[in-house]
Amino acid sequence: RQTEAEIILCLDADTIFHPDAIGNLVRHFHNPKVGAVAGNVKIGNRINLLTIWQTIEYITSQNLDRRAFDLLNCITVVPGAIGAWRRDIVNEIGGFPTNTLAEDADLTISVLKRGYIINNEPDAIALTEAPDNFKGFIKQRFRWVFGTLQVTWKHRNIMFKRKYGTLGMFALPNIFIFQTIYPFVSPIMDLTMAISLIQVLINKAQHPLDYSTDNLKHILFYYAIFISFDFFTSALAFMLEKKENWRLLGWVFVQRFVYRQIMYYIGMKAVLTAIRGGLVGWGKLERKGFEH
Repeated sequence: RQTEAEIILCLDADTIFHPDAIGNLVRHFHNPKVGAVAGNVKIGNRINLLTIWQTIEYITSQNLDRRAFDLLNCITVVPGAIGAWRRDIVNEIGGFPTNTLAEDADLTISVLKRGYIINNEPDAIALTEAPDNFKGFIKQRFRWVFGTLQVTWKHRNIMFKRKYGTLGMFALPNIFIFQTIYPFVSPIMDLTMAISLIQVLINKAQHPLDYSTDNLKHILFYYAIFISFDFFTSALAFMLEKKENWRLLGWVFVQRFVYRQIMYYIGMKAVLTAIRGGLVGWGKLERKGFEH
């Protein structure tokens, strides 16, 4: 309501745009069916292990997922750090929602529900400041996950409804599974794998002559397939990004083992808080700035 411009551009206070970012965003609006465009968020302050892990996550998870969902027209979040919206559609919806902690995802799904297209623009690059300590990181990600749960619950009526296309049949169920079920199931799978491996090693140590190594070979074989697939997917994500530091790929294995467990903890905490009906505030992260 503060502008009469046809297109609204949104960014975070800690974000720096590349010079051609705005032009790359707005060119999509020549198509009147486009309601919003998502930009490409990258970590600007790659200063320690935590921010490097977040950099890998942005490249191999968030941005890669957005590229895939773009093909299906079911992008579930236009990032608050860089995104463009058609003003008339935002006004039609009633503006940015204020009853969830993930207002960007909330508005994105509302736009898709009305039949508009949301594009992804990988060449519209923005550098954002990521939390560089675990306290700030957990606070931010808890808010993100909790907000996503709120959005999923708010729009649950479209889940598995063919009327809403890939949004209802694929994207929203995908969020539900990976935000509510996966954080509880996956650690059990990891623990089972670890226990099985330990049991094999103990049995082999106790019965070195009689014990067959076939079970150990099977476990290591299938786990190697999983790790290899994950690595090649990560390499693909790096290939799709322009001018990325390929040396970061060397951190993927460690990032997957350690970072993943932290995200499981945050996911479980958010789900349990939601079940208990706990109130969650926005919180405030310490901003230190970074050099571009």
